[in-house]
Amino acid sequence: MKKIISILLSLILVLTFAACGTANTNSTPSDTEISKLDAKCNIYALKGPTGIGLVSLMEKSSNGKAGMDYSFNLVGSNDEIVAKIINKEADIAAVATNLASTLYEKTKGEISVLSINTLGVLTLVSKGEEIASIKDLKGKTVYSTGQGANPEYILNYVLEKNGLKAGTDVNVEFVSQPQELVSKVIGNQKAIAIAPQPVATTITIQDANAKIVLDINDEWEKHSDTDLVMGCIIARNDYISENPQAVKLFLKEYEESIKAVNEDVDSAANLCVKYEIIPKAPIAKKAIPYCNIVYQDGKELKTNLKAYLKFLYDCNPKSIGGKLPADSFYYETK
Repeated sequence: MKKIISILLSLILVLTFAACGTANTNSTPSDTEISKLDAKCNIYALKGPTGIGLVSLMEKSSNGKAGMDYSFNLVGSNDEIVAKIINKEADIAAVATNLASTLYEKTKGEISVLSINTLGVLTLVSKGEEIASIKDLKGKTVYSTGQGANPEYILNYVLEKNGLKAGTDVNVEFVSQPQELVSKVIGNQKAIAIAPQPVATTITIQDANAKIVLDINDEWEKHSDTDLVMGCIIARNDYISENPQAVKLFLKEYEESIKAVNEDVDSAANLCVKYEIIPKAPIAKKAIPYCNIVYQDGKELKTNLKAYLKFLYDCNPKSIGGKLPADSFYYETK
């Protein structure tokens, strides 16, 4: 009897191992199994807030610890990224959300948004003026960049929600370059500016009398039930279809990278300098908390980005490429 039981147990073990072997051969790799892929990914990003979330992954890749073969490229203008996407040199890119929409239209739907990576990056800087709320801007002059673009539309929205109107209640004076904002504040005893990060932080470091008094992202959230989503990650659709597991792995490692940036700002600031995203560590360290670096995908991504693009479309259809993107614009996580 013992011999029969022994034989039966042996057969069960053999069948069990055989079944496991068959299942592993035919199944799709799970999240835990996708640890190292024989795949390449060329990533482009703008210097500044949209590229900050990548720094931990960039460091991981340079140390040979990333899940695949990444190539990172930091550029200074939107035009460079547009060219790289169209020429299929960039597989994935970190860009402004309105540029993503414009590229979707320009490429006839050949790109998708994988995730949101940056919320509002605009802050209100004041020197010699007591500003405790947006309503305190009444009768004041505010310097800003971005006339006819996102900063102007966002400022107008925030003013309107506080019962103010640009040009009537608040004098908004636009400058063409961020460096002009620095000069306007530093060169005057009293000045107010709407400045993007890290420009706002640069002003406060160069002039101790200048202070960041309001985060425009917070002001947006007081009056909107969706997020102010200003930066995102896009990918070419042919890269997504040819490398689905690489995209999945990238998103996993990218989310981890963003978490690392937010949890250890000091290290992230040093990496921002190392990879030439922000020029100086003190600026990066002070600016990162105001850059609202996040990771959003799936339903959250679609809800927030759809709402923001509709807001921009209502302000100026050309700002997002002329029309609202189709649902295929929004990558669905599996």
